Amino acid sequence: MAPADVLRAVAARPEVRRARAKHELTYGRVYYKSRAKHRWQVSFFAPPKGHGRSKEISQTVVDDRSGRVLESWTGYKVEWTMARGYAGAFGRIANALWIWLPLCLLFVLPFARPPWRLLHLDLLVLLAFSVSYAFFQASRIDVSVPLVYPLLAYLLVRMLMLARGREAKPVRLTLSINALGIVAVFVLGVRCGLNVIGSNVIDVGYASVIGADHFGSGQPVYGHFPLDNQRGDTYGPVLYYAYVPFEQLLPWRGGWDDLPAAHAAAVAFDLLTAAGLWLLGRRLRGPELGTLLAYVWATFPFTLLVANSNTNDGLVAVLVTAAMLVLAHPVARGAVVAAATLTKFAPIVLAPLFATYGASRRAVVLTAAGFAALAAFAIVPVAFGDGLHTFYDRTLAFQSDRGSPFSIWGLYGLPGRNVVLVGALILAVVVAFVPRRRDPVTVAALGAATLIALQLALEHWFYLYLVWFLPLAFVALFAGSRIVSIEAAREGREPSAVRMSTAISHGSSSEAS
Repeated sequence: MAPADVLRAVAARPEVRRARAKHELTYGRVYYKSRAKHRWQVSFFAPPKGHGRSKEISQTVVDDRSGRVLESWTGYKVEWTMARGYAGAFGRIANALWIWLPLCLLFVLPFARPPWRLLHLDLLVLLAFSVSYAFFQASRIDVSVPLVYPLLAYLLVRMLMLARGREAKPVRLTLSINALGIVAVFVLGVRCGLNVIGSNVIDVGYASVIGADHFGSGQPVYGHFPLDNQRGDTYGPVLYYAYVPFEQLLPWRGGWDDLPAAHAAAVAFDLLTAAGLWLLGRRLRGPELGTLLAYVWATFPFTLLVANSNTNDGLVAVLVTAAMLVLAHPVARGAVVAAATLTKFAPIVLAPLFATYGASRRAVVLTAAGFAALAAFAIVPVAFGDGLHTFYDRTLAFQSDRGSPFSIWGLYGLPGRNVVLVGALILAVVVAFVPRRRDPVTVAALGAATLIALQLALEHWFYLYLVWFLPLAFVALFAGSRIVSIEAAREGREPSAVRMSTAISHGSSSEAS
């Protein structure tokens, strides 16, 4: 086909005509997109009204041999390729129904017995994100985006309810703890294999490896990313530091290839979170809770999506879990929260809550000292290298001005986002003081609530962000509910209606822990 013929054919398409009709002047360009696949790309542009670049308003891909239109995009789907529903764009094989649906079944299987409690509804709500994600994969952003918000709002309310006290009525498991442990180990092993044979590295993981390479070799980071990932320097320095060992072991070769360092990091973050939850559960209530927490992490399908996308969101999950593990040590928990904050910034809302755990000024001062020390250690190399102005401009300033169709605020242009954001920040401060006495389960519930509230206000939200609060939510749900194992039921043992007070929870009344 001749370029002029391709241009005329595309210009006659109804969706292209509608897109052009919204602008006074438009012009088209024809590109030979792929010589190997014999494809043309036709793009129409609207010139800027003042200074700046022309805006691409439609993009159409045409097969050169048959003249058939393979793709045609207008509106936000021109700029946001992730809104087009490309198969396997996130997580590759993790999206296969023969993997996703069995994981959903395994996730609820231990609890699939009456009488039904609120916990059962909680589990169904968590799995209901799969419905929204299915519409996202079908390129129905108009459906997938609004479906997320009732689910997040429900979880926010439930976390606040759990923070008030333990669920009174017990939930009995259908499987033994030993069986859950075996399944958890098996599923985690399978996940590692899937990462090797059927995963992909999205731009976020690629950016992490680039930043690690720059830091490891002493090069500038912020404002110095390559053309194929120009805005990959939008994260905190701790994120790039965390990838340095993986990049040094499996060096970056200068392009967006298989990126083995990103694979290794994602697998490590996934396993570390599972191990951290296991250890945290053991500390809170013994091996039964530890095994259950590791199991639900391993079987929840969205944690596999994160691992198989080889994204850096898994690092946030690791650090949030680590903050709970060191909750009894003010300096350490302050440092870990600072590390999480200088990874993806959102965990800053946890700082007031963790600072006041211990109900004493000394605990607040020590936590703040740990936060400040780690923050200074991480920021100083950036300040003397790229400069704080460049750092701010490439990270927080860019993210605050970023438009996105992946929220109700960006998709529909709804007002009130700043109100929700202020409400989330107020909640972060309030939970630092109310309730006054708290144990680790209360902290986990309140921490999950603050992160969920912040996500409700984000201009750009995606399913990978679920793991930011999942470790805390799992602790609140399963340590805050009365879970009775098969073994305990057979022996006639019932867990106490009052949460256990262990070494990790003594800080509810004193910083001496």
